[in-house]
Amino acid sequence: MLHSVYLMKQITLLNTLSEEDMLNNLRSGAFRISRYKKNSIIHFEGEKCTKFEIILSGKIVVNNIDESGKLLTISEFDADDIIGGNLLFSRQPYYPMTVSAQTPSEVLEIHREALFELLSSNPLFLRAYLEHISDNAFILGNKIKHHVNKTIRQSVLNYLNYESKRQNSRHIKLNTTKKALAERIGVQRTSLSRELAKMRDDGLIAFDRYSITLLK
Repeated sequence: MLHSVYLMKQITLLNTLSEEDMLNNLRSGAFRISRYKKNSIIHFEGEKCTKFEIILSGKIVVNNIDESGKLLTISEFDADDIIGGNLLFSRQPYYPMTVSAQTPSEVLEIHREALFELLSSNPLFLRAYLEHISDNAFILGNKIKHHVNKTIRQSVLNYLNYESKRQNSRHIKLNTTKKALAERIGVQRTSLSRELAKMRDDGLIAFDRYSITLLK
């Protein structure tokens, strides 16, 4: 339990609670820690959202598979991010997409009534909660907008331009596998490899296993 409290103290949203509050909520069952293995499904598409979740450690992804079987990673969440905050009090509280653990993960679960009690009794927690769910809605909206009606090349260039700015270099180090990159931009790995080869032939990029360089 002390390990769980240590992780909880690193979470922005929970900074409004004392260590004693955290322990009391864990002991009473208002808070519950769940652990997931790599690639475990946390929530299925269409499953009812009954709890608010805060990621304490690991990486969790939201995926969508369209009718053609195309996998699109809508968003990635790390420690200090939340799941279900925008669904829990909705009239249609159902997960629209699959949520899974990309790496071994620990998640703090707060059920609906316990969360409502916290929101009602702690204005600082309420403010932090509203900021979190507003930020999440903005990020998700941008992610979906980024993928709608874009060619594979446009999606790849958007990703490369973003990483180029973030890394402050046209020589972009790949901190992910080609398979993970393909999932992130919502295409099959073979389609990504084919498009990268075309972009190289067109003189736009050079690449190897570990990096991609923007030439134009």
